[in-house]
Amino acid sequence: MHTPNPRRVFVLLFALLLITLAAGTAQNPHEPFTPGETLTFDVMWTVFRAGEVTATLRKSGEGEHDAYEATATARSEGFVALLFAVDNVFRATSSAQTLCSEGIVKKVNEGHRHKDTHIAFDYARKLALLDERDLNLPQAPPKHAEYDIPPCVEDVVTAFYYLRRQHLEMGHTIELPVNDGSKTQRVIVEVQAREKVQTPMGTFDALRVEPKVFNGLLKRKGRMLIWLSADERQLPLRIKAMISVGSITGTLRSVTYQKQNAPPAPH
Repeated sequence: MHTPNPRRVFVLLFALLLITLAAGTAQNPHEPFTPGETLTFDVMWTVFRAGEVTATLRKSGEGEHDAYEATATARSEGFVALLFAVDNVFRATSSAQTLCSEGIVKKVNEGHRHKDTHIAFDYARKLALLDERDLNLPQAPPKHAEYDIPPCVEDVVTAFYYLRRQHLEMGHTIELPVNDGSKTQRVIVEVQAREKVQTPMGTFDALRVEPKVFNGLLKRKGRMLIWLSADERQLPLRIKAMISVGSITGTLRSVTYQKQNAPPAPH
């Protein structure tokens, strides 16, 4: 019997949670998220608890043009953590108006793999600038690379928020450029169905979308489905990856706010 690699299982789920990409044709007139919001997901691999993923949004200042700062964390727990420890932190900055990414910093700790990665998007030069250091080789020079980008690009965290700002309609698709420090990838997402989704927060009406990633962004075969609440917040309620090692599911457990003027709970 084939034993799934726990590192691949959990890291793939983390990547899938962050690559929750856009679908729709027009911007939602109501901002679906506010600075201070934290989303917490329970991650399951078949019947085993694999860990937790969180996403927190802040703003760099109080001004209208100050940037959004989003932090996503992934930590393995339970059975998976015993086999393979994961403790990753991604921090991304984007324009509050367009959500075009300005850059992302990734601190990756996965078993014996420890890397610090900085990706900056220089729109004046139309370049993604990658600088990456292997912390296991402190004396080695950092890797540097440059790649062409379009006038606006998303990283794997800012795309998560871009999705929620879209007006989703059945049957619509959209193409989105995503860059993770190499060649910009082409992603097409389909809005497929309206369904009920049960979570620890209750049962919600949801829209099911399916991102179709081209040019090998995930580099694995499989299928991913995402359910977003059918309300103004368009919360990512559930993300399910169906791959060779089985089903991996992230379910939204809670939404919390640091500010008192939080929007009302969806219903």
